[in-house]
Amino acid sequence: MGRVADILARKGTQVHTLPGDATVFEAIAKMVEHNLGSLIIQDGDLVAGIFTERDFLRRVALEQRDPRVTKVREVMTARLLFLDPNRSVEECMAIMTQERIRHIPVLDEGRLAGLLSIGDVVKHVSDEREVEVKHLTNYVTGKYPA
Repeated sequence: MGRVADILARKGTQVHTLPGDATVFEAIAKMVEHNLGSLIIQDGDLVAGIFTERDFLRRVALEQRDPRVTKVREVMTARLLFLDPNRSVEECMAIMTQERIRHIPVLDEGRLAGLLSIGDVVKHVSDEREVEVKHLTNYVTGKYPA
């Protein structure tokens, strides 16, 4: 089924980040500008956490915090799981499903190498299945591309 690295090779490795002292308002503005569901929060070069739409809803909106003064580090998810790029897509799906997370950073030898969303994973699996169906259909019908 492939590896996490295969998904990153296709979608790219760009990861949108912010420092922990950025405001929630700045984070939301960046997420809207780039059509993102999450941002990686950094402390220098280190990954400090992730800020997601869920974090905003649960820890800012529901608690009626002011996003213009609330720092992202105060409301981000600090407990993160990471994937190695050599992990299988099946393992990635299992982790995301079991942990009920929609975004997971990828670390390659301690360096931030990408960020996967559940949508990226589903698209990869769907594309692989489409190719399999085409090959099986061609095999069964005896039609092979020239």
